[in-house]
Amino acid sequence: QVQLVESGGGLVHPGGSLTLSCVVSGFTLSASTLSMNWYRQAPGKERVLVARIISSDSSTIYAGSVKGRFTISVDNAKDTMYLQMNNLKPEDTAVYYCNAVISYRAGGGSRWGQGTQVTVSP
Repeated sequence: QVQLVESGGGLVHPGGSLTLSCVVSGFTLSASTLSMNWYRQAPGKERVLVARIISSDSSTIYAGSVKGRFTISVDNAKDTMYLQMNNLKPEDTAVYYCNAVISYRAGGGSRWGQGTQVTVSP
């Protein structure tokens, strides 16, 4: 069974840091995915892409609002993706979701985690 489970969210003051984790099961990051992604959805807003890592070459893409503050990474040995978030701002408050884009030969499609809440508040 394919599962993505996020953890690491919480309440943090502005300027603080958090590291989110996304553990996958039922498939392997290195062999089965085209990309791994972090999205976020703030109250009343659409879900938007925060960061992406391409599985074939580990290249990364960031939303402009988080560039220089957030770092996406994967540990293929642990089938885990991370999002290191530094210098957090109140506007970073959202539910953060991990997402896997599955390669065609592994079945294709997209898989989502259940989300983890990040709240940045004084």
